Amino acid sequence: MMIKGVYTLLMTPFTKDFALDEAGLRVLVRRQIEGGVHGLAPLGVTGENPSLNENEIDRMVEITVEEAGGKAKVAPDTCTNNLEQTIARARRFAEIGADYVVVFAPFLVLPNQAGLLDFYRRVADACPVPIVIHNAPERVGVNVEPKTYAKLMDHGNIAGTKDGKKELDHLAKLIHLARGKNFEIFTGKDTTAYPLMAFGGSGMFSVTANILPGVMRELTDHSLAGRHEEARSLHYAYYDLFAALRLETNPMAVKAALSLLGLPGGPLRPPLSELGDGNREYIRSLLKERGLL
Repeated sequence: MMIKGVYTLLMTPFTKDFALDEAGLRVLVRRQIEGGVHGLAPLGVTGENPSLNENEIDRMVEITVEEAGGKAKVAPDTCTNNLEQTIARARRFAEIGADYVVVFAPFLVLPNQAGLLDFYRRVADACPVPIVIHNAPERVGVNVEPKTYAKLMDHGNIAGTKDGKKELDHLAKLIHLARGKNFEIFTGKDTTAYPLMAFGGSGMFSVTANILPGVMRELTDHSLAGRHEEARSLHYAYYDLFAALRLETNPMAVKAALSLLGLPGGPLRPPLSELGDGNREYIRSLLKERGLL
């Protein structure tokens, strides 16, 4: 069974010359552990996975596992549309010490639902640790439909999903289908985290936790414990920041926020570019309003 809670969509820090900032990564992971997050999810879109080579990908997992020290679960993303490469990465992540492997729906190739079903079954059969479906239709061009989820929920090595669809009807349907099964429903969007957990979801994979790990842990704890007034208060207090950290293209805004806070982040690797000046100032204003600057 997958641990419920908040998993930080860990940002990848770079030095000024675009090298992987290993020392900076250790600082960021330690900060997450101190903030009490339940899990760390490196190598997703927020982690600029497509810009990393295989050695860097392995180092991201190695350092995250080492610094987490068993105090938080580690769930790196495969982020590839190639079946053989997906399985190879999943096996390497498990060997390094990952607790789960998040598996991106294949992008660019536009598989149908039968293709998605076969892909996830093959990866789950081959992976030594439980996998988590990563549904991000805006990114990959295809949606894992509820009828496909229903066929995957009974696979013994598929622990849940990180679903990036914003439509609450879609998320509610997944929660309904997962009743009585060992299958957890997480949102990949901070703006839908409280609503999802209010009607039975398991938690979130969070961009904002890069900035506010303690707040996102508190929001999750209140929500999962049924303390809805307290959770709702935090949801509204930080909603504008949740939305702003997705401005332009993720992770442009979260890197800008980390830079403003004096934390490791560094530049974005091309083809991504720095957040526009107007949006950077907006992020700065939000951080000031909340006493972070």
